[in-house]
Amino acid sequence: MTIDHQVSPWFTRAPVSPVQERVIQRICARSAPAGTPVHVSDLPFGGVQIWMDGDEDRWSLYHRMARELRLAGWHVEPAADRLLVLGWSADGLTHRVQVLAAALAGRLADHDLTVFMAVTIATRLCQEGQPPETVVDEVEARLRDDLRWPDRLADLDGLQRTATLEPLRLRLAQVVGLEAKVRRRCAEHLSLAVRVATAVAGGSVPPRARLSRLNTCLSERVVAASVPNRPPGRSPDVVPSLTDCASSPR
Repeated sequence: MTIDHQVSPWFTRAPVSPVQERVIQRICARSAPAGTPVHVSDLPFGGVQIWMDGDEDRWSLYHRMARELRLAGWHVEPAADRLLVLGWSADGLTHRVQVLAAALAGRLADHDLTVFMAVTIATRLCQEGQPPETVVDEVEARLRDDLRWPDRLADLDGLQRTATLEPLRLRLAQVVGLEAKVRRRCAEHLSLAVRVATAVAGGSVPPRARLSRLNTCLSERVVAASVPNRPPGRSPDVVPSLTDCASSPR
């Protein structure tokens, strides 16, 4: 297993940045009971520790958190009273590539299921007498939960991922490229669900459904530019132009 203990300046050379701390905290908070605070701090010799207060079954909670963090590509060591995040894991990043690719070939490739779910949910809500705006918002929320990836990718907002080891930089670049495709595909599904729900419930299509493709393309370019395939501290030679969005393959 290859582990990069100097993923970015926050390992061994400086404390964890507020952005990275918030990302790890958001990921762990999804596995914790509602209202339970999740504490994150850097370790003296590099890495991050996560712990919770209270008398809950912390062992099982820590293992659920560890699973989510490993899915993001980190090397995680569960202890009796805390979790230790020790850098990027080559095996973890390879697994993330496989999971993202499976999502693109599986649920995210099935637009018919999205249409069926949107029609079913919207019809039932209309029969209950819900107003059109409520129907559209509820359909979008339920499809977001079904796809799962929108929330998982939102947890990573603002995170800059770099590595000192070339194999890990290549894997990180591959992960970011697949995440951009998953983000774009999720936006397509949610836009489709909103349009179908609007057709069932009546009303006009919300602006977010009409602009989702442009926003997704911009997000893809911004995220890709933030993860250069080079060691930390070096400026990229070429920054992708946002005008290339129009010619990006779907």
